[in-house]
Amino acid sequence: MIEPLKLFKLLADDTRLKILLLLTQNSQLCVCHLTDALQLSQPKVSRHLAMLRQAQLVQDAQHGKWRYYQLAPDLAEWVVTLLQQALLSQPNYLSKCNQRLTNSLTTCETPS
Repeated sequence: MIEPLKLFKLLADDTRLKILLLLTQNSQLCVCHLTDALQLSQPKVSRHLAMLRQAQLVQDAQHGKWRYYQLAPDLAEWVVTLLQQALLSQPNYLSKCNQRLTNSLTTCETPS
């Protein structure tokens, strides 16, 4: 289980916070979805995902040539609640990311 201090240090970075919030909204996302939504390079997004994976906040799975990420299924309930409350309290925080993500979802394959 993640310690609160470590979680809040990870959430202090805008990119990691947005990744976790996008994954809270969506069951799983490909790295290509995240790069499009965040308008960041694949290596930069992958570096942040690796930090989140190391902290056991997210898990990944390979589907063909794509790597998909989702929130860790055994994530502590208080962490999930925190992320959900952040989304509810700041609905516009991800608005631009969600617009770009919608466009990306139509162009990138999703696993079956």
